Amino acid sequence: MRMIRASFLRRSTVVAAGIRVMMAVGIFSTKFPPARASIDTTMKSNLSETLHHPKLEGLRMTRQRSVVYEILMDHRDHPTAGEVFERAKRKMPSISLATVYNCLEALVQHGAVKQVNFERESSRYCPNLTEHGHFHDEESGLIIDVPLKQGVTLSDLLELPEGAQIENLEITLRGKLSNH
Repeated sequence: MRMIRASFLRRSTVVAAGIRVMMAVGIFSTKFPPARASIDTTMKSNLSETLHHPKLEGLRMTRQRSVVYEILMDHRDHPTAGEVFERAKRKMPSISLATVYNCLEALVQHGAVKQVNFERESSRYCPNLTEHGHFHDEESGLIIDVPLKQGVTLSDLLELPEGAQIENLEITLRGKLSNH
């Protein structure tokens, strides 16, 4: 529970880098329970880093979008929307599943993350925007990014039609990891 005692409080709007931020200006004191204070401090520092990512330019970053994006960047384990929701609830208890889906859709449409679909499974979300494939361990369910080797092109591996321009690359490998 956050308690604010204000002797003078005024709201102002600041626009910086296309992001509108509401600020409360005044003299006030706050009282946070210890656990909540540390979460807020961590969230604010990560929020600052999140807002300055080049892929996010032009996207209105709400607190909810920032939390969802931060979760994807911190774990990089290709979570489903349900898994993102569970993690987001720990940071923002009031967030809804619908809001998480809307945030993920906005991030995908803006090109900040990729939506990855595996056969007959829930969509997963990948923050790695470089060209890469995915290895799906069918025993554990683990999904691992598989980078393309330096200097290798698709035409080295595939007989592409003459003049073909690849706009999207999705490589999914399925199997079993021997060390898991």
